[in-house]
Amino acid sequence: MPDLLTVALGHAERGWHVFPLVPDSKRPVIDKWEQRATLDPARIRRAWSMAPFGIGIACGPSGLLVIDLDMRKPGQIAPDGHAECRHGDDTLIALCKREGQPTPTTAYAVGTGGGGAHLYFLQPQNGLALRNTQGRIGWLIDTRGHGGYVVAAGSTVAGKRYQLFIDDGMPGEVPGWLAERARPIEPLHPVGSPRVIGLPTGRRGAYLRAAVDRTLTKLGEAHEGGRNAALFMAAQTLGQLVAGGELAEETVTTALTDAAQQIGLREREITGTIRSGLRAGARRPRTVRIGETEQGR
Repeated sequence: MPDLLTVALGHAERGWHVFPLVPDSKRPVIDKWEQRATLDPARIRRAWSMAPFGIGIACGPSGLLVIDLDMRKPGQIAPDGHAECRHGDDTLIALCKREGQPTPTTAYAVGTGGGGAHLYFLQPQNGLALRNTQGRIGWLIDTRGHGGYVVAAGSTVAGKRYQLFIDDGMPGEVPGWLAERARPIEPLHPVGSPRVIGLPTGRRGAYLRAAVDRTLTKLGEAHEGGRNAALFMAAQTLGQLVAGGELAEETVTTALTDAAQQIGLREREITGTIRSGLRAGARRPRTVRIGETEQGR
């Protein structure tokens, strides 16, 4: 295998923005990795001369949508109609047959350390910016797009190497029917910072709005693999204010749902996670007392 610096430079030559991962891990070394991912050979040489970092590819800046086909985990219960599926590839083939579509092929694919596969495609050219999804295309199938990254070929995670197994040139655009299935769920309110309405005016209202905005901003920055936990924590935090009578539960639920949709969580997990977080927060009601430290009742 070529050294990781050479591999990182090779990915950058394709136009794929790279950033360092903790060696043998999926965890980024840097914060704001999507903004700081680079094509600059000098920066890449400088970073990878410091340590044998793994290689992350920021999908959004690279114009990529990566179809992530997972392996079925031991003991994982399949949903109805998928009992025979052992791999995301099985689900994808069955889906293509059902939709009357050819099985999508790509010029670039990587085998993951856990036995899955990453199929690389270009984002649609119609201006639709596809983000991360979990299970929206089908069981054991996720996507990584804007706001997401993948571990690149040549890296290892837990001692297992990500291996390149198709390299016939640059990948083509994701098939239109797959892009439609990965299309973001339309939020309940316009995309952007979810608006929280019905807050009181004055200093008390300003405090509440700042608390909500801070919580939603943190949720929006949640990394891959930690988004559901981040939603639970956000619901728990705001649930304390709901229980204290400071915020309406409906208002909080709407704001959290909008924010969770925008980071790619599925409707079913959004609903259940928010409900659980609000219940947890209700155990410690909080009120706002201007002029003194916020405290629980």
